[in-house]
Amino acid sequence: MNQESLITAEVRGNVLLIGVNRPAERNLFNMATIEALAAAYGRLEQDPELRCGVLFANGKHFTLGLDLADVVPALTQGDLTFPEGSFNPWGTSPPYRQKPLVCAVHGLCLTLGIELALAADIRIAATGTRFAQLEVKRGIYPFGGATVRFVREVGWGNAMRYLLTGDEFSAEEAFRMGLVQEVVEPERLLPRAIELAESVARQAPFGVRATIRSARQAWLEGEKAAMADLFPALKDLLETEDAREGVQSFLERRSGNFRGR
Repeated sequence: MNQESLITAEVRGNVLLIGVNRPAERNLFNMATIEALAAAYGRLEQDPELRCGVLFANGKHFTLGLDLADVVPALTQGDLTFPEGSFNPWGTSPPYRQKPLVCAVHGLCLTLGIELALAADIRIAATGTRFAQLEVKRGIYPFGGATVRFVREVGWGNAMRYLLTGDEFSAEEAFRMGLVQEVVEPERLLPRAIELAESVARQAPFGVRATIRSARQAWLEGEKAAMADLFPALKDLLETEDAREGVQSFLERRSGNFRGR
């Protein structure tokens, strides 16, 4: 299987559908799959016509995690690096993704699969999805962001309950904790993810990106830094055509027609 087919990419309007595509291997991530996914994220960021992405997986499972036999030798040489124009899918190193991403998981979603979801902006799961952050059972620990984002998203106790035991948990438990925002029937998973992405894509692109950038700044630099940049960033937005269209659409009581200008 060539690298491009390991990750599928389909454009629907202003949305890029990104599909993990190693179903025969239960979507285990080898180095080639990681690199192809990073390239797909780069495409999302760099194509001005694309406003939102959807990450999903083909086959029975979202992913069973890393293809250890292929990836461990690379990891022993140091941190993962990505070519220019690609983006770290786990968002653990810059440059950071600015365009929004919806993640739809199903079947088994293990280890780095949870971390891919945590790195996305909106997460939904199919009923019957089973999660596990089981690195401690393999003699390592989560290195794709779960020690930071899992704790941040669901609270210390909820996160440590599963980070320290490696126990499996259900889609309903993921929803209870706030790990996912919606749980839907399997046949509704991808259509619902696309609906959410299309809703995001209809909004003003600069406003959407500024929202993500401000929230990320608060996490990385602290609330004080993010608060200090609120009005300077707003001033820049107010000078865009989309901001003027937003005001006009409000006055005319209609939806805005935003062009990313």
